[in-house]
Amino acid sequence: MKAKPGTMAAVLLENVRSAENVGSIFRTADAAGMAHIYLGGYTPTPTDRFDRPNSKIATRALGAEKNIPWTSVARIGALISKLKKDGWTIVAIEQSEKGVDYKKVKLGGKTLFILGNEVEGVSAKLLAAVDTIAEIPMKGAKESLNVSVAAGVALFRMLNI
Repeated sequence: MKAKPGTMAAVLLENVRSAENVGSIFRTADAAGMAHIYLGGYTPTPTDRFDRPNSKIATRALGAEKNIPWTSVARIGALISKLKKDGWTIVAIEQSEKGVDYKKVKLGGKTLFILGNEVEGVSAKLLAAVDTIAEIPMKGAKESLNVSVAAGVALFRMLNI
């Protein structure tokens, strides 16, 4: 399903533990035209508290971490509430019984895509707050993709890039 013209999109990473995955997602998000990346929970950030670059993120992002505005978020629930109040649609990319085939999700306006931890996925608490759970169907023996690969597949297909 094509995204409507003028769709603004952002990404929230919830407890993604690998700096390499974060860097890869920055690069993919830049290529997909994301407006912002929110880094929630213990997700590593491109710079530390002394503003020193995280070399693992920088190596994978290849400068994309400098192109996209990002925010470290301590209270993810408060962010979701604020974005919903501001008219954003919240879409989790996750395997779930309540999931809808990601190719059938209709987008328009402002959309926040949520990707979760490499092992646990998006938390149940956060899934309960989203508007849609978009699921990438799996045909093989493995039940999921690497989070950075899932980001690329979902963003490019759902935004029709």
